[in-house]
Amino acid sequence: MNTFLKNFGILLIILGVVILGIYTINTPVSNLPLVFSGLLMIGGIAVHVVINRIMD
Repeated sequence: MNTFLKNFGILLIILGVVILGIYTINTPVSNLPLVFSGLLMIGGIAVHVVINRIMD
């Protein structure tokens, strides 16, 4: 469980990158996927830093 928590931020960042890749491949209809993936990546970085400080 500790390993999953330490890598949870990284998983959020990867999910944001996957959403950006899907947005790039498909015809963009709106900017909502860009906003969502940006929030996931920024949140993933913040979660990664905070959780790793708490765990160590």
